[in-house]
Amino acid sequence: MTITIIVAVSTLIITSFVTYMLWNKLLSKKRAAIIREAESEAEVIRKEKILQAKERFLQLKADNEKAFNERNSKILLTENKLKQRETLFSQKFEEFQRKQKEIDSIRDNLSNQLLLVDKRTEELDKMHRTQVEKLEAISGISADEAKSQLIESLKAESKTEAMSYINEIMDEAKMTAQKEAKRIVVNTIQRVATEAAIENAVTVFHIDSDEIKGRIIGREGRNIRALEAATGVEIIVDDTPEAIILSGFDPVRREIARLALHQLVTDGRIHPARIEEVVQKTQKQIEEEIVEIGKRTSIDLGIHGLHPELIRLIGKMKYRSSYGQNLLQHSREVANLCAIMATELGLNAKLAKRAGLLHDIGKVPDDEPELPHAVLGMKLAERYKEKPEICNAIGSHHDEVEMNTLIAPIVQVCDAISGARPGARREVVESYIKRLKEMEGLALNYPGVTKTFAIQAGRELRVIVGSEKVSDEEAASLSYDIAKKIQDDMTYPGQVKITVIRETRAISYAK
Repeated sequence: MTITIIVAVSTLIITSFVTYMLWNKLLSKKRAAIIREAESEAEVIRKEKILQAKERFLQLKADNEKAFNERNSKILLTENKLKQRETLFSQKFEEFQRKQKEIDSIRDNLSNQLLLVDKRTEELDKMHRTQVEKLEAISGISADEAKSQLIESLKAESKTEAMSYINEIMDEAKMTAQKEAKRIVVNTIQRVATEAAIENAVTVFHIDSDEIKGRIIGREGRNIRALEAATGVEIIVDDTPEAIILSGFDPVRREIARLALHQLVTDGRIHPARIEEVVQKTQKQIEEEIVEIGKRTSIDLGIHGLHPELIRLIGKMKYRSSYGQNLLQHSREVANLCAIMATELGLNAKLAKRAGLLHDIGKVPDDEPELPHAVLGMKLAERYKEKPEICNAIGSHHDEVEMNTLIAPIVQVCDAISGARPGARREVVESYIKRLKEMEGLALNYPGVTKTFAIQAGRELRVIVGSEKVSDEEAASLSYDIAKKIQDDMTYPGQVKITVIRETRAISYAK
C-alpha cells in the first residue's frame, strides 16, 4: 500500500512537472509570437509616423515658401511704387523749378513795366494839371466848381427821367395788377382739387344682431359703464336696429371707442377688466397711427426735418375738424395752394408749403389754453425750432400778429380760399338757419326794402327794393350800409356779397 501511494505520488509529481514544462514551452512560443507581432506592428506604425512627419514637413515647407514668395512679391511691388513715386516727385520738382524760374522772370518784367507805368503816370498827371490850369484860366471857374455844376445838372436830369419811369411802371402795374392777381388765384384754385371730409359728433357702430346689445350692456350695465369710463364717450343703446351710437365731441375718443368695441365684439369676451385692457391697447394703436399719418403727410408733401412732436400734431389733425372741414385735409390743401401761389410769385415754394401745413397746428393740442389758435401755433413752432418766417406766417394768418414776411399774406389768402370755397365747410343746421334768418331780417329793417333772400349758402344776400322808394344812388348807398352792418354785427365764414335790386313793376288789366 505504501509503495502504491509512493508510486502514485511520484507519478503525479512527474506528470505535473512534465505538464508544467510543456505548458511553459507553449507559453514561451506564444509569447515570442506575440512579441514578434507587436514588433512588426510597431515597425509599421513607426514607418507611418515617419511618413506623416515627412508630409507635414513638406507641407510646412511649401507654405513657408509660398508666404515667402508672397512677401517678396509685395516687397517688389512696394519698391516699384516707391520708384514710380520717386520718379514722379523728381519730375514735379523739376517742373516746379522751371515754373519758379518763369515766375521770377515774369516778376522782373512786371517790375520793369511798373516802373515805366509810374513814370508815364507822373507825366500824365503833369499834363493833366497843366490842361486844368489852362481851362480854369479860360473859363474863369475852378475845376471843383465845374464838377459840382455838372453833378447837379446830372442829378436833376436823372430825377426827371426816374420819375417818368416810375410813373410809367405804376400806371402799368395798376392796369395789370388786378388781372394778374386774379390769374394767379384762379390758376392756383384750378390746380388744387381735394375732398373735404365731413365730421359729425356721433359715430354709428353696426352690429350683426340685437343680441349683442345685451352683452355690451352687461349685468346691471357694468360693461357699458366701464367702456364709457375708459373712453370718455357716451354710448347710446336705443331701439335703432343693429346699431349703437357713440356720442362725443372728441373724434380721437370716438375712434378709440369704435375700435375697442369692434375688437370686444369680435373676440366675444366682454367684461370690465377685458374692456380696460382692450381700450389701453387701442389707445397705443391710435397713437402709433397718428404718428404714421403725420410722417406720411410730410413725405407726401415733400416737407422734411420736422420735429417729432410737430409730426404727431400733424397726424392728430386727421381727428380734428373746423366747421365740419377736416383739419388735415384743409392743411394739406392750404400747403399745396401756398406752394403754387409762391411759385407763381417767384418766392420760396418749400417754405410756403411748410407754413401752409403748420398754419392751424394751434387747433390740435388737447390742453387748449386761453390763446387764439394762430398765436398758440406760432408759439409751438418757435418751441420746436421752426424758422422765423414760418412762425410769423402761422401767427399772423388771422391778423393777431403783424405780418413781416411775404409768405404770411400768402398763407392768409390760401387759408381763406380753402375755407371759403363752396362745400368746404358746414355748420350745425340750427345755427346755419339762424344766421341766414338774422341776415335777411337785418336787411329788412332798412326803409324801402320789400324782400330779402340769402342764397349761395349765406355767401350772397339779395335785397329787393321798391323803385318808388329808393333811387339808383340810394341803392348803392344801401348796399354799402347793409354790408357794413353785417360786418359789424354778425359772425360768418368767408365773405358775404350784398346785391341790391331796384324793382320796377308795371301792371295793367285787359277787360
